[in-house]
Amino acid sequence: MDTQAQVVAGKARPRGRFPHVKRAGDFLYVSGTSSRRPDNSFAGAEVDEMGVTRLDIREQTRAVIENLRDLLASSGAGLEDLVEVGCFLVNMNDFGGFNEVWGEYFDESGPTRTTVAVHQLPHPLLLVEMKAVAYVPRR
Repeated sequence: MDTQAQVVAGKARPRGRFPHVKRAGDFLYVSGTSSRRPDNSFAGAEVDEMGVTRLDIREQTRAVIENLRDLLASSGAGLEDLVEVGCFLVNMNDFGGFNEVWGEYFDESGPTRTTVAVHQLPHPLLLVEMKAVAYVPRR
């Protein structure tokens, strides 16, 4: 099977030795993606001079979906090509805000989705992470 992996320029580098996106035939697999920016700061996360944090699930969810969009675009795809998204929330009390933002991008014709609670993500400022599969036939 023809496969191709890529780390996408201009996006936050993976925090390990894995690609952002891997094509396998007509499918694109997008690695777990967060709200992390290329400068290693996080959308939806602020820490004041006293160390008090403000975390915003809506802002983080929006940033994650937009990061997914950018990663897909690097392979000639878009959000409309997604067929499955796995979503990981640190706290299910954030499900309402997460779901609200999800609905800004997708409806019932969009990708299938599974949302689970996890103990933690790779950084304490992260509330949500997503991984995805898109169907993008080679042209």
